[in-house]
Amino acid sequence: MSAAGDRLQGTARRTALALPDVSHGYPFTPGLDVYKVAGKVFLIVTDDPDEQIITVKCEPEHARAQERGYASITPGRYLDKRHWISLGPGPGITERLVTDAVEDSYDLVTKWLPRRNRPGAR
Repeated sequence: MSAAGDRLQGTARRTALALPDVSHGYPFTPGLDVYKVAGKVFLIVTDDPDEQIITVKCEPEHARAQERGYASITPGRYLDKRHWISLGPGPGITERLVTDAVEDSYDLVTKWLPRRNRPGAR
């Protein structure tokens, strides 16, 4: 278990939980902490101490650029590799980058929700 991995995952969890109408749980397997908005996944945090990654939704062009720019950003684990990226601890993976990735993922998911299901639309 790495301190950098713990920080990356802690930052992702705190960021997700600070966003409106977020729920989380373990719907797929005990090792995957899944964060959703209106029932749609936008963040997965892997609880495996040997593989401390997060997986977020990302526009395909931006995802490819991120993968080229950072060795520890790879095509998304568990999901469609065109629209998801996984981030692990490594050079250049800052708290700001993680926060931005989680917030961007949330925004992508909420953008496609029916207006009545979007956070704050009650």
